[in-house]
Amino acid sequence: MKCEFDVQMTTAALYDYNMYHTYTGSAGIAGTAAGAIFIIIYLSVKNPMYLAAGLLLILYSPVALYVSSYKQIKLNPAYKKPLHYILDYEGVTVISGDESIKVGWDKMYKARSTNQSILLYTGRASAWVFPKKDLGQQRYDVIEIISTHMSPDKVKIRQ
Repeated sequence: MKCEFDVQMTTAALYDYNMYHTYTGSAGIAGTAAGAIFIIIYLSVKNPMYLAAGLLLILYSPVALYVSSYKQIKLNPAYKKPLHYILDYEGVTVISGDESIKVGWDKMYKARSTNQSILLYTGRASAWVFPKKDLGQQRYDVIEIISTHMSPDKVKIRQ
């Protein structure tokens, strides 16, 4: 089976990836938990510093991630044009203008999904983002290809 599609990276798609990557890691979870603890302490002692610290810890990351995503989309020339992806039995080929790269399935780190995207990790902190809106009905083919060629323990994709 072979599947081809184009992805136009947007701020929303990159933000979705950044939020997923941050909040499934220990730092994102710890920061949110610490913020919640400060708010709970505020409710018992009524010191506004605890409320401010809690809100800062909870709200800082999402805002900073959005700003970072926005800047990356505006400043990175690779995001100016759509990326063309080809998924086949050998791996994934990404074409951007005159440049292309092919990565074999054995080099893929893991595959995950969010409500908005399918994420194909090529390393611990780097992934190709396939927004479901760009894939349309092809997303089921993409999921099937990924699931067929990657080890089941590396794939956690919800449809």
